[in-house]
Amino acid sequence: MGRLKNIILAKILTRFPSLLDRIVEKTKKTEVSGIPWAPVRKRLSGSKVAIVTTAGVHLRSQTAFDMHDPDGDPTWRELPLSTPGDGYTITHDYYDHADADRDLNIVFPIDRLKEMKEAGIIGAISEVNFGFMGHIDGPHVETLIKKTAPEIAKRLKTEEVDVVLLTPG
Repeated sequence: MGRLKNIILAKILTRFPSLLDRIVEKTKKTEVSGIPWAPVRKRLSGSKVAIVTTAGVHLRSQTAFDMHDPDGDPTWRELPLSTPGDGYTITHDYYDHADADRDLNIVFPIDRLKEMKEAGIIGAISEVNFGFMGHIDGPHVETLIKKTAPEIAKRLKTEEVDVVLLTPG
């Protein structure tokens, strides 16, 4: 019953965003000092680009994100560049992803990046991209900040990624 409630609520909030604004206003904020920003130092045409999505994208063959934990799922899924388009799915009850189910590029624009690479707009696409579930709350926020995000940042550095495109759900 909890998952169905979340799915219905997501559809309502998508259609009436002012209701979502009221919920957000009442939500406890996480304070972050400073801006974790790194300026781009290379031309885009010579840069390697990766996608990190919080839209709940994962491979069909991977374990789905945990939709039963009301605080979300702070884990991540590796999304290899070599994955065929029909190899992906979305598990995320906290937004209406009906359109993204029809065209994954709305939340995971891998085909657009491939087109940009072919046109010479970007230099390369990371062989490894990453999927998260964007609904993180309670104790999982600390896990995300102290464990999961640093793991992914390290992986992106290892892949020599210059630019990360963050896409929400």
